[in-house]
This record gives sequence, structure tokens and C-alpha cells, in this order.
Amino acid sequence: MPKTKTHSGSKKRFRLTANGKVRGRKAFTSHILEKKSPKRKRRLGQPAVISKHDEKRVKTLLGAKRRNPESTQRTSES
Repeated sequence: MPKTKTHSGSKKRFRLTANGKVRGRKAFTSHILEKKSPKRKRRLGQPAVISKHDEKRVKTLLGAKRRNPESTQRTSES
């Protein structure tokens, strides 16, 4: 089976954190900025954590490896 390719648009827009969360830009930052307060524009400039509902879809596009919680927790059966 061939390797899966990363979606080139997604890799420019999103980044995975060390804990597996997806980080991206906030909306409403490109135009009509005169009516927005400076405080609001500063907050919009900070990276945002993508919601859980969209996280699965973005991770698929990024080609993130799925972590199986059962395989990471090993018990010693000696």
C-alpha cells in the first residue's frame, strides 16, 4: 500500500502540538479591521486551538499517526 500524502494546504495552515492538539489561525483577521478594537485584533493574532469536532478531520489531512491508547499502556505480566 502506498504512503499517504499530506494535504499541502493543511500543512501550511495547521500545526500539531506536542500533546496532539491542532493549532491554527483565528478567523476575522483579514479585512474590515477599522471597527475592531486593538485589544480584539491582538487576541485574534494569537494562534487558536482547533475544536474537537474539526480536529479529527484536520489530523486526517495532516496525515497524523493514530495513537492507540491500548498499545501505549503496557502492563508487566510476569
